[in-house]
Amino acid sequence: MRTLNEKKLERLQDILAEMVEAQFVSGSSCMVLQQGRELCYYEYGYRDIAQQKPLTRDTIFRLYSLTKPMTAVAVMMLLEEGKLDLLTPVSEFFPGFQNQFYIRDGKKIPVQTPVQIRHLLNMTSGLTYPAGTEGETDVQTGALVDEIIARLHTDAAMTTAEIVERLGEIPLLFEPGTRWNYGLSADVLGAIVEKASGMRFGEFLQTRIFEPLGMKDTAFYVPPEKQQRLAKVYDRDEQTGMLAEREPDHLGVPTRMERKPAFESGGAGLVSTIDDVAKFTDMLTARGKAPDGKSLISEKTWEYLTTGKLDDAQRSSMNWENLPGYNYGNLMRVLQEPEKCVSFGTKGEYGWDGWLGAYMVNDPENELTLLIMNQRMNTGTTLYTRKMRNIVFSSLE
Repeated sequence: MRTLNEKKLERLQDILAEMVEAQFVSGSSCMVLQQGRELCYYEYGYRDIAQQKPLTRDTIFRLYSLTKPMTAVAVMMLLEEGKLDLLTPVSEFFPGFQNQFYIRDGKKIPVQTPVQIRHLLNMTSGLTYPAGTEGETDVQTGALVDEIIARLHTDAAMTTAEIVERLGEIPLLFEPGTRWNYGLSADVLGAIVEKASGMRFGEFLQTRIFEPLGMKDTAFYVPPEKQQRLAKVYDRDEQTGMLAEREPDHLGVPTRMERKPAFESGGAGLVSTIDDVAKFTDMLTARGKAPDGKSLISEKTWEYLTTGKLDDAQRSSMNWENLPGYNYGNLMRVLQEPEKCVSFGTKGEYGWDGWLGAYMVNDPENELTLLIMNQRMNTGTTLYTRKMRNIVFSSLE
């Protein structure tokens, strides 16, 4: 393990200031830890521009897809207990996943292998997010998400189980296991955790992960006494070029997070603080151990969790601009070929990011963590994310 030059990390503050002053985000924070020890924390800007409320250490952020690694840990726990199996078809929990098919050349083709839990963990299920590019699968997925949002703030809000049953009736993009495609797989896993554990997904996470780790501000909603700490969501206004406040109920996750949701999204639904996320990444750095020394997951399970799972054919579909050199497995990217990466990194590092800018990377070789938080739409991994990665990884000596 190499140590970090903490003096070099001071440049991170300049990057945060650059982001805010360029009207890229309203505010942002970052943290670097090694062996669970905080080396630096920086913040800059506002969580609420109109009210001139500064972004502070206890600011609550919507994690969006940074929810996914927490869902993966929940699944690992149930695998350890024998309550789940990687080859179990999803249809054993949700009949809507029976008789699945995909469409090729306008024809319905029955799947040879049903969607299994391993496919959901590795995004090889054939499920998608609505993006407007994937034909009938995309159209029907988009219609389902639109319905979730339309009913979100009514007494007829769709439940996690109801959504997953409906999702199973949508044609897949492809034969399960043949390709990688980012989609609603983690939301299905959240529903499966409910079925296998007999607890609501949020209750399972709270009891089994958040409470043992002391994550007091992580949940699927923000109660009234904490609402003042919830950051506003922003995006650039095309006419003015300035940041403007937005309230997108993106993917069925309510922006205001004011009440316990009927739909607890395993792929996008959690809120948290940077300190709470650090407690989660510290557990991963400690290979599954909580601060009291008790294991949330075993070291063998941790090894499985943090290893890429895609073969070459599946990886060929993983063509995102920020992911060259990476494999994928258990709802996280895993750096397999650092020489191909578009920023500095270490072989074996893993993590993920969220739609509004929450970002994590854990480097097991150096027991190193980088966390970044902001709340602007479509800012998972950006130019500034790469700049901060380059500062941190080049500080290893």
